Amino acid sequence: MIVSPSGLSKFKESLTEKVFFGQKPSAELIAILLVYFVQGVLGLARLAVSFFLKDELGLSPAEVSALLGIVALPWMIKPLFGFISDGLPIFGYRRRPYLVLAGVLGALSWVMLATIVHSPWAATLTIALGSLSIAVSDVIVDSLVVERARSESVSGAGSLQALCWGASAVGGLVTAYLSGWLLTKFDTRTVFEITAFFPLIMSAVAWLIAESPVTEKSDWSIVRTQMGQLKQAITQKAIWMPTAFLFLWQATPTAESAFFYFSTNELGFEPEFLGRVRLVTSVAALVGIWIYQRFLKTVPFRVICGWSIVLSSALGMTMLLLVTHANRAIGIDDRWFSLGDSLVLTVMGQIAFMPVLVLAARLCPPGVEATLFALLMSVVNLAGLVSYESGAVLTHLLGVNETNFDKLWLLVLITNLSTLLPLIFLGWLPGASEALPEQKSSILTVETDSTAKPLGLLPDLVTDVADT
Repeated sequence: MIVSPSGLSKFKESLTEKVFFGQKPSAELIAILLVYFVQGVLGLARLAVSFFLKDELGLSPAEVSALLGIVALPWMIKPLFGFISDGLPIFGYRRRPYLVLAGVLGALSWVMLATIVHSPWAATLTIALGSLSIAVSDVIVDSLVVERARSESVSGAGSLQALCWGASAVGGLVTAYLSGWLLTKFDTRTVFEITAFFPLIMSAVAWLIAESPVTEKSDWSIVRTQMGQLKQAITQKAIWMPTAFLFLWQATPTAESAFFYFSTNELGFEPEFLGRVRLVTSVAALVGIWIYQRFLKTVPFRVICGWSIVLSSALGMTMLLLVTHANRAIGIDDRWFSLGDSLVLTVMGQIAFMPVLVLAARLCPPGVEATLFALLMSVVNLAGLVSYESGAVLTHLLGVNETNFDKLWLLVLITNLSTLLPLIFLGWLPGASEALPEQKSSILTVETDSTAKPLGLLPDLVTDVADT
């Protein structure tokens, strides 16, 4: 069968529009998408990490929640990685070498978990090293995405971010079921060994990044210039107010660590079933991205975030039915209830997440893309740390542990109601009638958009597995 040139051209146009969301395919774009894909694929060991902490190291729900907050620290200092990447090139390059190093560090962390880690502190340091790896790679690809996003038209705003997070969701989808199935065939350390291969993909694709060597000599004047630009940006009301709102939104306490223990110890969910839950939530994440891209990308941030907060809090209350076993009284099996609940909550969370990324990307002025975007995302990730640690304190105070779930209903109630508090500050987000920074004659060439991952932008490596 011979395909005509016009037919081939139409196929390419259709592929570009439907698969790449209008982004022209290139070697660099493929490299960027592969890095995000690997971040999703690392969910292969997500369940293994949680079972390792719970069963092999014997940590309580409060201890796991506190540990996850600690290992998220590399995501708090992402601006530092941005400064280093922007101002201190290696062998003349600002992106490629750092991506190579990130991949090597990631592989090393998984090998260490598989071989020499036998204590909670060693696990904390090793998982933090893996978190550092992903944080560095995230800064690098985020800077590339921001550079590209600046050239997007208003009608195409968010397309690249949706494509990138879609790649991450696909990576999670590919390994979602395997994350549980592997634990029925192998121990956790074997799963860690398998996972160690994937970060090296980031090192390999680093050479596809289209980057010219830096000709000027790197010195502290570059850093001083960046600091000046950064100060100029963050003192704008249009930047710091939405950022403050995102922090408040993401800083509310979470009950996820306790709920994981309830799912495995009380409800008896085995790894294979939890893998199915991850598969459902991965599909749901893609559905959320598609819904946002298809119907919501032109809706004002204030409207999306407001409704997302209200609906997520209301839907989160359905967890009370599972915790109190009320679902059994109405004839719904624990497993089916858990799957349905996870699907709906994940779709809502992903829809709420997309506008945050777009807002953060379009707030970044030229020259400090990696640094400012990393700073904005670090604020969200700092909120994630506060969320985990406050959740750990609540879990401890209510006496919820690996065997006692009497007050879990109260923990779920408090954490869900607390998510409504940011509604008081919803006015800090841009409204429908407010012009975005790039539409004003600002002293900066700034753009704008917004989103929020339910637990900050922490990777699967450090997030709790209880998506149920």
